[in-house]
Parts: sequence; C-alpha cells; structure tokens
Amino acid sequence: MQVLLDTAYFPPVQYFAALSASSRQCFFLEACENYQKQSYRNRCHFYSASGLQSLSFPVVHGNGTVSLPITEIRIDYSRPWLQQHKRAIVSAYGTSAFFEYYRDELFDILDSRPETLWEMNLAIIRFFIDKIGIPVKIGQTSEFTLPSGLCGDGVWAGLPFSVRYGACDLRNVIHPKRQDDILRRLGKEKPYFQVFSCKYGFIPNLSIMDLLFNEGPDSISYLV
Repeated sequence: MQVLLDTAYFPPVQYFAALSASSRQCFFLEACENYQKQSYRNRCHFYSASGLQSLSFPVVHGNGTVSLPITEIRIDYSRPWLQQHKRAIVSAYGTSAFFEYYRDELFDILDSRPETLWEMNLAIIRFFIDKIGIPVKIGQTSEFTLPSGLCGDGVWAGLPFSVRYGACDLRNVIHPKRQDDILRRLGKEKPYFQVFSCKYGFIPNLSIMDLLFNEGPDSISYLV
C-alpha cells in the first residue's frame, strides 16, 4: 500500500521508513492542506552535545496565514535562523563519520533560500531520498480530502486510510507532539550509531540527517 505524508523539514527517520515501505515505488505528499503550527512542517529534532534539541524556522505571518495552502506559505528570512541552523548542525554532526560527504550540497539547498516552505522541504526530502538511495518517486495530492476509513490487514492495519489516493494516511500521525509506532510496525525499531550515545544513550525518531550523517551509505539498510 502507498502512503500519504505531510511535508516536513528534515523529516524524522520513521517518515523515511514509511515512504520506503510505500508500494509501487511512489508516495504522496499532501500539497492541498492549510498550514499547521507546531508540527514537523517547519521543525525537526536532532542530537546535540546537550542531548535532544529542536530546530524550527519562522514563516511570514499575515492575515489568513493559517488558511493559506501549504504551498503558498513563505519563509521569513528577516531573522537569522538560517545561520543558526547551520551552526547547530555543524556543532552536532561535525565529528560524525559522513557529515563532510554531504555538508556542502545540503547547505547549498539552505543557502539558496527557497521562497516557500513547500519548496524548501521538497528539496530537502529529495536530497535525502537521493543520498540514501531510496527507490521511490514523489507524488502530490491534487485536492484535500479527509481520511475515509481505516486500513485493513497488513502493517498499516488500523491507521487512517485515504480512498481518494488509495494510501495509508499518515498525515498528522508522525507528529512532534505525539508518539507513533511506525518503526515498530515496520520492524525497524532498532538502534544505530549516534555520536553522543555514550552520554545520553540512543535517541530514536530523530531527523533523517542523524541517520545519514552517522551511517552514510548503510542508511538504506536501516530503512528497507
């Protein structure tokens, strides 16, 4: 079964595990929803020398921002968040085994300053799909629909289902404010090497950059 996901900024590991499991080598991104605050749409979690940390970027606020389609939400570059994010990523992953292999190309995406949240996130998602080597294509929704049932048998059983897209509806299932069991369902609930695990232990469900910077080409083995 295919999956339907929200857009996300440096999405968590379980997000990529889910899209890797999507059938027919394709998954859908929700392109017709309205913007939602305090979600992975403009934030991520990573592992720093101080433990679990978060990054988020501001969007341009105005009348009706929350009712705008997600593809029209513009990023606010008037604040110095971009440099702060890059410094935080370097501080957290500068000593990881594979960071230097990916740093320049990834930072080029950030430095290009995409105008919208959608453009930024899509470029980042494509970057990680390409570097990890996940054989999947991105589809986009053409209209917004609510979940229309529950998935039946199989790994996604009991989760919301979208008849319109024939997909397990994981919109808002993978969310920073709620726990999910995606990795358990997929049999991927296992540790991998993390730079600071000797201090705080293994932290699951971090941004995909945590997996790629620490595991490099072996990331694909963790996800599929």
